[in-house]
Amino acid sequence: MRSETPSAPAPAPADDSAAGDGLIRAGVIVFIVGAVATLVTVAPLLLGTDPFPTIAYLVSMLMGVGFLVAAAGVLRSVAVQRRRARAVQTAAAQPR
Repeated sequence: MRSETPSAPAPAPADDSAAGDGLIRAGVIVFIVGAVATLVTVAPLLLGTDPFPTIAYLVSMLMGVGFLVAAAGVLRSVAVQRRRARAVQTAAAQPR
């Protein structure tokens, strides 16, 4: 008697980075730069000193840009995982 169970997909190699990981890392770095710039630009306002020039406030906007880049990386990773899961389901449903 032979047991017919679909085989599980082979796991990805450990050194293989998932799709979207690079975007997530870049987004986190840009977010941190923007967060530090935000703290630096707010400090003079709280300390009562002269505020920084406009460019410093523009660099603070990198926090939002970093968030969007990281979110795009997460969405890309989710899309790839869903495609892989769909392919595994399709392969398992096909008769042998």
